[in-house]
Amino acid sequence: MKNLLLFITPVLIWGSTWYVIKFQVGDVDPMLSVAYRFGIAGVLMLIICKAWGVKLRFSKSEHLFILLQGVLIFGFNYWLIYQSELYLTSGLVGLIFSLLVFLNIINGRIFLKTPFELKVILGGFLGLIGTGFVFWEDLMQFAFSDGKVLGLALAVGGTYIASLGNITSARNQKAGIPVIPSNAYGMVYGAIAMFVLALLMGKEISYNPSLSYTLSLLYLAILGSIVAFGAYMTLIGNIGASKAAYVSLIAPVIALTISTFLENYQWSLISMSGAILILVGNIVALRSSKKKKEEVFPRVPELKVPVETLEENLPDQLTK
Repeated sequence: MKNLLLFITPVLIWGSTWYVIKFQVGDVDPMLSVAYRFGIAGVLMLIICKAWGVKLRFSKSEHLFILLQGVLIFGFNYWLIYQSELYLTSGLVGLIFSLLVFLNIINGRIFLKTPFELKVILGGFLGLIGTGFVFWEDLMQFAFSDGKVLGLALAVGGTYIASLGNITSARNQKAGIPVIPSNAYGMVYGAIAMFVLALLMGKEISYNPSLSYTLSLLYLAILGSIVAFGAYMTLIGNIGASKAAYVSLIAPVIALTISTFLENYQWSLISMSGAILILVGNIVALRSSKKKKEEVFPRVPELKVPVETLEENLPDQLTK
């Protein structure tokens, strides 16, 4: 039940952020919007950790791995994804990002020696096909051109970086680094990296004071970053990066559901079929394994020795 809640939380929140991010794109450079988002989230989390008495002291080597997690997940990943949406539709970017499932399986095997699970791979294929059906119209409109190829490269690059960040998070949790403080420091590190890179690239440092930009920024920082990433990173530690990545398959369906009410998105038979395939794929990949349960909770062998024999071998003090 706990893992189900950890799964549903980022699905619902990140499903809504697809719509909210629209209010972040425009006047402010995407790199700075990412820096503002995770800077606010990271500082708030550090304050909360300090107020709750959560341990914030880590060794230099631990900070290096937290830094790596931060710049991968809370920095370059989001920057490249934001940039890709300048050339591709958000639906196509969502489809590309769903490759995270397979990238986590492959990178988990390479870096963490995580064994391949047939049901996870099968579920991933079903989910990927379903995502393709959901965004079928975007796929049909895609044509290779200079801008499209660049957008495709940015989206794939951002997705691969996100996978490396997921694997780093799994490694950090295995090493005993707690989720909340590592996320707090990681978000601050990611924000600093994006801000410094913006300065080096000569970006104009600006902020949009409009109510829509500010409210959407706070929503993304608090719910989209602190709450959703806290749940997602904990889920990675509980069930592994490959299974947790199925969040990236369900979130676009939630996004389209929201778009149905707020942007008059029209569902078709093929998109509905895709949504069903995604759900089936998740059920296949995330269902419990009876074999594993038996390994964790082995059956106690039945006692076949006669009671009389046991009594004869017990010390006199115990039989009196």
